[in-house]
Amino acid sequence: MARKVFFSFKYDDVHRAMNVRNSNVISGAIKSGFIDKADFEAVERQGEKAIQNWIDKQLEGTSVTVILVGANTDKSKWVKYEIAQSIARGNGILTIDISKIADLQQNTTDCCTLRVKGYPHYLWNTGKGRENLGTWVEAAAVAAGR
Repeated sequence: MARKVFFSFKYDDVHRAMNVRNSNVISGAIKSGFIDKADFEAVERQGEKAIQNWIDKQLEGTSVTVILVGANTDKSKWVKYEIAQSIARGNGILTIDISKIADLQQNTTDCCTLRVKGYPHYLWNTGKGRENLGTWVEAAAVAAGR
């Protein structure tokens, strides 16, 4: 079934997040929550309410929120806001450790401790994310009754 999926991540991990997004393993899914740096900076200059409005708009019509967790994701107030809004909307939720996806300099990191209690957590590399992301998303949607 086609899903509209919101991807939540700390902008420091944008390369890793794009690797997941562009894996094309969620066939027919509409992928939301991605914004390029220049566009984000334009929204950011408008203040916190503008950022919240942008996030809320991106979450419209989504059935699942995928939180991509890197080294410092737990420090992002916007990821925390996205999680809270996703729970309030009744989205299926899952977290994925993306810390072992190499960045442009071929570096990896350690994953922070961010998990969303009561929702599944997966490892992108060792959990074969390219093969399993679609299954993980569908399971999260079904668990949420979406």
